[in-house]
Amino acid sequence: MKDTSNDGDMPPTAAAVAVGAHLLGFSDEILLHILSHVPSTDLVLNVRRTCRKLAVLCLDKSLTHTVLLQKDYEASEDKVKQLMKEIGREIQQLNMAGCYWLSGATIEHVARCRSLVKVNLSGCHLTSLRLSKMLSALQHLRSLAIDVSPGFDAGQLSGECKATLSRVRELKQTLYTPSYGVVPCCTSLEKLLLYFEILDRTREGAILSGQLMVGQSNVPHYQNLRVFYARLAPGYINQEVVRLYLAVLSDRTPENLHAFLISVPGSFAESGATKNLLDSMARNVALDALQLPKSWLNGSSLLQHMKFNNPFYFSFSRCTLSGGHLIQRVIDGAKELRSLASLNLSGCVHCLSPDSLLRKAEDDIDSGILETLVASCRNLRHLNLSAAHHHSSEGPGRHLCQLLARLRHLRSLSLPVCSVADSAPRSDRVPAMHAVPRGFGKKVRIGVQSCPNPFSGQAGPQPSSVFWSLLKNVPFLERLELIGSNFSSAMPRNEPAIRNSLPPCSRAQNVGDSEVAAIGQLAFLRHLTLAQLPSILTGSGLVSIGLQCQQLQSLSLANLGMMGKVVYMSALSDMLKHCKRLKDLRLEQPYFSANAQFFQALSQCSALQRLCLVSRSGTLQPEAVLAFMARCLHVVVCHMFTGESLATCKSLQQSLLRSFQAERPALNVVIFPLLHEGLTNVIRDVPMVHLDEITLFKSRVAEEPPNLWW
Repeated sequence: MKDTSNDGDMPPTAAAVAVGAHLLGFSDEILLHILSHVPSTDLVLNVRRTCRKLAVLCLDKSLTHTVLLQKDYEASEDKVKQLMKEIGREIQQLNMAGCYWLSGATIEHVARCRSLVKVNLSGCHLTSLRLSKMLSALQHLRSLAIDVSPGFDAGQLSGECKATLSRVRELKQTLYTPSYGVVPCCTSLEKLLLYFEILDRTREGAILSGQLMVGQSNVPHYQNLRVFYARLAPGYINQEVVRLYLAVLSDRTPENLHAFLISVPGSFAESGATKNLLDSMARNVALDALQLPKSWLNGSSLLQHMKFNNPFYFSFSRCTLSGGHLIQRVIDGAKELRSLASLNLSGCVHCLSPDSLLRKAEDDIDSGILETLVASCRNLRHLNLSAAHHHSSEGPGRHLCQLLARLRHLRSLSLPVCSVADSAPRSDRVPAMHAVPRGFGKKVRIGVQSCPNPFSGQAGPQPSSVFWSLLKNVPFLERLELIGSNFSSAMPRNEPAIRNSLPPCSRAQNVGDSEVAAIGQLAFLRHLTLAQLPSILTGSGLVSIGLQCQQLQSLSLANLGMMGKVVYMSALSDMLKHCKRLKDLRLEQPYFSANAQFFQALSQCSALQRLCLVSRSGTLQPEAVLAFMARCLHVVVCHMFTGESLATCKSLQQSLLRSFQAERPALNVVIFPLLHEGLTNVIRDVPMVHLDEITLFKSRVAEEPPNLWW
């Protein structure tokens, strides 16, 4: 919204008067709802100065008590300082997560907000002294989120700061260095969320140690702790440090603990302390939320002894949990779990099969197990069944899609591509074989017919398909992920990048453009991920999504169609013309040519803020990138990993920063070659703190319990 505060006495135009009179004719309640969608900086510094009525409404407590600056990329240093000056005393909740472009001196102005109860400073520039100065002034603070970076020294925290921390009940810490951070000072904690992002080596190559100093280990017993959450990035040092945190809990398990969640990639061996902790939990607490490393659950009877009380979140990602165990131990003999809102079974290859763990990928699921699950958890809002083969057998009402259609409350859903295929092979599609090499690294698929018309009739949604029926019955779905069961990203999140991925599941060959077009039914869809769909012939289904899913804000496409040729470029270009609300776009496709045609189409996404392109052996045109950035004024995150040389990448990155950083303070540009080491070489040269979440591919459905933090 344009700032009219300095327009003097210039008379407004007739059109402006008409529009203003119409808008101000709404009731205060409606106007407050409209204003709640305006960024806080714009609301206070611009909108408030347009007329007397808005001047009063913009300072309403419902708008000033909670201020969200996260991803408000236009919140410059001066705007944030002025905002704190004008309404700082009114702010009670402040979210500045990821405001990496603001200097430490600007972050210090948070101390003006003396009524703050909750503040999120994750991703902000903070030193020990600066944190101490701010917290000393925030005596009402009860909830805090910060990063703990190398150089953090708890000894520099003042007595006033420690007094504030002693009253904090919720703490979220992201650790980039082995440390307890401010945990020893927070003696009243009820929620503790820990994110471990410690690298095993420094950028200079020095090996880090996970052993903390003895003087730092004075961590109190958490008698009041209700929620413990830990998410670990890969690396032994993260596991080493989290064991020190868990050792304290193993001595005396808090009686009020109701959520215990540990997310670990790969294996994480149990220790004596963790076994004691789990045994104590099984005896003394009833949980509402549970997530454990797969090695702690596999082959153990732990779930049989755990007690649950109105659970709302379960995550058994990557565990060898069989269908029998799921029904008997988790759902407790198929009793109703109306309270369960989120269930993550990603990578649980046996969870919809009988007790036998000898299941092969091509075997069918047990529809009875799925039917029991659906009937017992009828209020599920988030369900993740990705990273596994879930094939349905023949028979009416037994297909996975037909059973999931009963979950009318679903808001997010993640499925393997092969699970949405009709049981019988489609007669209107020629089966496509997986890509095979053919000279110079290019690949073609045998048996795929050429399609002269890129938008032929086959692309329309098929009302007879089970996938079409599923989407018709969950019309309020906001997030959908269709990810190939054998898909492996070149840049995964918390998983090792591998060079040679497995071929797509044979049943995925029955899922193509018409199934993608069926997604257009979801009028409320905001986030869409499509990965490893080998039978995309033209991508014409994407056009249907662009035309009908007008709420779409983030789109992630990976490995669609033939791996040696981008078959959907024309359809993608046509789709992007209609994506007026798209903010995030992630494309991962080998041999992708980021040329002028692509960037010309992308320029029509007027709301785009973040772009990530991952393409082995791919190319880009620097002039087209510069022209695109000049046209799309809201783009602040531009990450590209292609087959271009390091010299070309560095030159383009410097040109972008030199041309646009002055007018876009939040500009975050990473242009880097994607070599066969995948993510490894990127982490070595680009710190993780510079990589945006859109860069690293991951399933986000049921990733964390809903409303766990902000």
